[in-house]
Amino acid sequence: MPSITIRNVPDDVHRAIRIRAAMHGRSTEAEIRDILEKAAKPEGRLKLGSLLASIAREAGGLTDTEAEHFNQIRDKMAAEPIRFE
Repeated sequence: MPSITIRNVPDDVHRAIRIRAAMHGRSTEAEIRDILEKAAKPEGRLKLGSLLASIAREAGGLTDTEAEHFNQIRDKMAAEPIRFE
């Protein structure tokens, strides 16, 4: 797992994070990881799979017959791994 070093964190910010960590019952490092994760991956973010599924639902979805047709015509051969020669 990658590591990040953050220099020159103001004392008052570091103190606030330490207090916040104590309130949540975890280490300062764990608190910072939680803050970074929530900032990078907010709960309300749009996920591509969910968006595509909602578009399909709004369009009426596929009938069983249509789904079976796609299943029959799809390529079922395993892909070959890429070679870097």
